[in-house]
Amino acid sequence: MKLLKSFTWKKQKSIEEIPKYPKISCKTLFTFLFYDLKFKKVIFMVEKTILVEKKKEMKEEIVDKKLLEKASQKLEEKRDEKVIVLKVEEKVEEKKQLNKEISIEELPGVGAATAEKLREAGFDSMLSIAVASPGELTEIAGLTEATARKIINTARHKMDMGFVSGNELLEKRRNIGKISTSSKAFDALLMGGIETNGITEVYGEFGSSKTQIGHQLAVNAQLPKEQGGVEGMVCYIDSEGTARPERIKSMAESLKLDPIKILNNIKFIRAFNSDHQMLIINKIEDLIKNEKLPIKLVVVDSLMSHFRSEYVGRGTLSDRQQKLNKHMHDLLKLAETYNLAVYLTNQVMANPAIFFGDPTTPVGGNIVAHASSVRIYVRKGKKGTRVARVIDAPHIPDSECAFRITEEGIRDIE
Repeated sequence: MKLLKSFTWKKQKSIEEIPKYPKISCKTLFTFLFYDLKFKKVIFMVEKTILVEKKKEMKEEIVDKKLLEKASQKLEEKRDEKVIVLKVEEKVEEKKQLNKEISIEELPGVGAATAEKLREAGFDSMLSIAVASPGELTEIAGLTEATARKIINTARHKMDMGFVSGNELLEKRRNIGKISTSSKAFDALLMGGIETNGITEVYGEFGSSKTQIGHQLAVNAQLPKEQGGVEGMVCYIDSEGTARPERIKSMAESLKLDPIKILNNIKFIRAFNSDHQMLIINKIEDLIKNEKLPIKLVVVDSLMSHFRSEYVGRGTLSDRQQKLNKHMHDLLKLAETYNLAVYLTNQVMANPAIFFGDPTTPVGGNIVAHASSVRIYVRKGKKGTRVARVIDAPHIPDSECAFRITEEGIRDIE
């Protein structure tokens, strides 16, 4: 290579005429040039490969650093969440212990006989007495109005009235269960299924599958949580005579469940009038408290059947609505106290004031509408399908979905 670099090329002279240097043929010269270029190319390729490898290593180091940073951030976030959850749980336990330590016998004017009367009527905690009215205590325990007011004010003063932080409320919401409808589209519409700790009302015309949904929920409520259930028993209040255990049996068999066990975990009861229907709600609380039954779903099919037949005409409308209001609040209190789901079916009427569009309107007025946590309208669709639409819900946007009723139960449209 040094020999090649030492050549000095001049015009009008050939390689043979160059003095002081040995003679080299053109073939040898071209051979030297060829191998020199090939060697340089090899060196260039090696250097390029080394650079590429270095870049890859640098990128991998950067990615590893980012992944480590993200992982550390997630760990810190999880630690913060665990700390918040622990603090919330500690506060909840402190409040529970505080409420447990105070008994109703410690209230002024409440002796053993009065305490027994209050407990029989369902006023067995400081909270239930604190939110009661003087008239209720006077009627139940035979107290004077002044004594009843004193008892209520003392209960309110001694106990925590229930103010919670946003984190505590969020933790409480995490404990809410959701019951699957066996339709993925329907579950997606409800963001997981029928919620506990509230009332879900479904209204629609006859044959729109309201009762079918109730039967399916009665089966699914007994499933494990990972399969869309809440692992609890069911209380089925039948006011129209439409409960069919054989239908529940076929639904259970389609899910490969033991139908005898499923039916044994459902407590059916026939409501014969509106007073009986309201009394049943109090008896459900006794089943939970006294008999320790893990009831997680109450089905009322239907809500307004007896109220419509017993209160006829505008003259009785006020009395009916007041009675209905108490019934709805009893159901809501039951759902919130024991973290269970209440599923109501409701009848409809044709609104003569609506000339264009769907005149179907649920009965019960604003009292039922305000008390229901989630309100769903179910109607018949094309080719035997059903369409469910969310009318009102605090956490679900207005939307709808379609499903179908099969021999196996509620299923998605294929």
